[in-house]
Amino acid sequence: MTTQSASELDFDRYDHIRPILWTGDTLELLDQRKLPFVVEHVACTGSDEVAQAIHDLTVRGAPAIGIAAAWGAVLGARDIAADDGAAALAKLEPALQRLGAARPTAVNLAWALARMRRALAAAGSDWREVLAREAQAIADEDLAANRHMGALGAALIDAGSGVLTHCNTGSLATAGFGTALGVIRAGMAQGRIARVFAGETRPWLQGARLTVWELQQDGIDATLIADSAASHLMKSGLVQWVIVGADRICANGDTANKIGTYQLAIAARYHGVKFMVVAPSSTVDMDTADGARIEIEQRDPGELFGVGGTRTVAEGIQAWNPVFDVTPGGLIDAIVTERGVVEHPDATSMRVLFG
Repeated sequence: MTTQSASELDFDRYDHIRPILWTGDTLELLDQRKLPFVVEHVACTGSDEVAQAIHDLTVRGAPAIGIAAAWGAVLGARDIAADDGAAALAKLEPALQRLGAARPTAVNLAWALARMRRALAAAGSDWREVLAREAQAIADEDLAANRHMGALGAALIDAGSGVLTHCNTGSLATAGFGTALGVIRAGMAQGRIARVFAGETRPWLQGARLTVWELQQDGIDATLIADSAASHLMKSGLVQWVIVGADRICANGDTANKIGTYQLAIAARYHGVKFMVVAPSSTVDMDTADGARIEIEQRDPGELFGVGGTRTVAEGIQAWNPVFDVTPGGLIDAIVTERGVVEHPDATSMRVLFG
């Protein structure tokens, strides 16, 4: 029997939400489009349903997308007849391709699917069990990594600090505990963080709908701000760190994250506020040299035309709707992963940790 340390028990106090549930028959995804007013799960019984859920933002957040895709591979294998993993992989490949195309920017999606391919290619007659074990391992490892990153990131923060976060990087975006919100949870458990602010994150309002709701469930007071109020907040001296997640981190430290992150990094540098990126090592893409080589996903311009289904923009107006931007590594004070912390990231310091 294993026992938890005091700090792990403190972490449990701030960790109650799980967005991805595998029942053994179906993948139950907490529908994040309907939060905070409706808590409802979408049941997926096939890989194409999982791909659609990823595309439609039913499940979102780079680590959660990867985990969901791994279980999508398990579901896709159900109708396949094969004597070994290599034969099964050939038949499963079209479904894996559709899962991979659901959202192109988050590297975790491709990483998880590549891991499932490797496990399947090496499997024998027990390939179905191997595939399910690999998906479960991806989920379990993510939760453990998040808790470790939380402790590493919190150690950088002075007691009594205020923090600002962007988008949703918590349990809803991961297997649990979260990346940037994991640091905030750990900082709260250790008494280092005194104030939490969250930007609303237009156009899908992940901060307003998800982050402050999620923190509320764990008893953490958070103050919501308009995205455009961030610079004024920094000028007030109420925040000492901006803490965000990532969808892809390049070999030189350039980081793709939710649109609006780049301008936060610029404002933070001007106001002397430190900037932290928190993500698992699966988000690090050492094969992509810099942010100029990242494909930025463009979503439906119609997402900008209203709020909550109510149109607020006149007909005939055009809109530009990139869903991510790239923050140069030179504006980042620390990248925190489960492997360790890279301070002031550049190509040299990234190679030291990630090779």
